[in-house]
Amino acid sequence: MVIFNQKFICVRGFFLLSCLMLLSYGCVAPFSELQSAKLLGPGKIETTAHFSSVSLSSEGESSHVQNSFGIQSAVGVHMLMDFRLRYERVGLDPDFGDISGVNVLGFGPKFSLVKDWVAIYFPVGFAFGNDIEVSDTWQIHPTVLFTVPVNKYLEFNPSAKVLIPFKSEQDTMVAFNLGAGISTDINKWAIRPEIGFLYNPGESGYFMHFSLGFSIYPRWIVWKD
Repeated sequence: MVIFNQKFICVRGFFLLSCLMLLSYGCVAPFSELQSAKLLGPGKIETTAHFSSVSLSSEGESSHVQNSFGIQSAVGVHMLMDFRLRYERVGLDPDFGDISGVNVLGFGPKFSLVKDWVAIYFPVGFAFGNDIEVSDTWQIHPTVLFTVPVNKYLEFNPSAKVLIPFKSEQDTMVAFNLGAGISTDINKWAIRPEIGFLYNPGESGYFMHFSLGFSIYPRWIVWKD
């Protein structure tokens, strides 16, 4: 890892400035997915705990930005729809700011397009905590999810999303993720490693995350259609 210094700031120009503006509102918006394109089915639930490490790279140099711990929950509302809720606690690297107590909350519906293979997800979310103006942090992240099963133990889960802030003066960004589900019984539990990249279109540099999640699918059902 390259130590963050004055030269590292200068070579990034507008891209880094816009990212630091985003950080000033709390943190880099979480852009990992750690889920598949599969839907749960009516009344069934899913819970995923995860950890993410995010870095900023440009001009061949990189620096750590933040770590986060989070939990996601989902419930099947319909055969073609789940509802998902996500909470993340973010810790910024001291070189990127002194904001403490950063929390991120997101929620939204997920719809199946091709059963078990393709889905779309529309989460909205915001950051809150010490020194954060919540109204400045609202975003919507339209996302397309894919699942490519390899065998009963392994699946790959690529995804792409657009991070759209509600405030017009903030930049829209795009992210791409490649994750996997690994398990001896993927209908009961899964380990979810993932790597992803976040870009400000037209600018050099990018954010990159490495994440690891663990999903469980309890047998009990909240309700049936």
